[in-house]
Amino acid sequence: MAALVQALSSSTAEDEEWRLRRDMAAVFRIAARFGWNEQIGNHNSLMLPQRDPADKPTFLINPRGYLFQELTAGSLIVCDLDGKVLRGSGELRKVAFFIHARIHLQNPAATCVLHVHPRYLTALSLLEEPALILAHHNNLLLNDRVAYDLEAVAPADSTAEGDRLAAALGDKSTLVMGGHGVTVVGPTVHDAFDELFIAERTAMYQMTAVATGQKLRTLPDAMRRRWSGPWGEKLDARLHLDAWRRVLDREEPEYAT
Repeated sequence: MAALVQALSSSTAEDEEWRLRRDMAAVFRIAARFGWNEQIGNHNSLMLPQRDPADKPTFLINPRGYLFQELTAGSLIVCDLDGKVLRGSGELRKVAFFIHARIHLQNPAATCVLHVHPRYLTALSLLEEPALILAHHNNLLLNDRVAYDLEAVAPADSTAEGDRLAAALGDKSTLVMGGHGVTVVGPTVHDAFDELFIAERTAMYQMTAVATGQKLRTLPDAMRRRWSGPWGEKLDARLHLDAWRRVLDREEPEYAT
């Protein structure tokens, strides 16, 4: 488990946690603007720096029963990987625990886990054979990072199902969940957010083009980036989230409280 988090001094950990809370709150508010979440459902989580190397790993996540547009930096709860709420007001939704805690546990690179139901990726997940086609320039970077799970038949309701989802994701960073939605992971909030944003936009382009009834034009396979490292090392992920935070600072400043 040591690979999941970095031990920091108590004061440094507190400062870093507040910075991370604001990033996460921003992602919730942005997701609400785009309609990525299912009413009061869906959930995003982030492993926190440890205050002491001997401490159990903990993660931030949204409490049950709130719209994404209501969430603030201070309203996110802190849980351990056993599902116990350690700090904050509210409860951890069971399905959120089974998905997030198990992915965090099984995949040390998944510091941030975003699980939402955006329109186009979710529509793609409903197809008998969902696949992002190598048609748009985004696909050249994105496609080698995507896994497809066609085994699930119901919401995650057990540790075993959470482990199965973690295995289905494997070493990829985006999991299109058949008949469900999408989960995107990354080493930082901005990595996961920007990859999710681009994946949803790319699915939108594809689903819109397919609706014309014409055959998609494909790009040369040799042009694929074949990159499995942090998303933000290829795209301006941090700058993108910072830009949205400036918008939120003007229009929804309470997100950061």
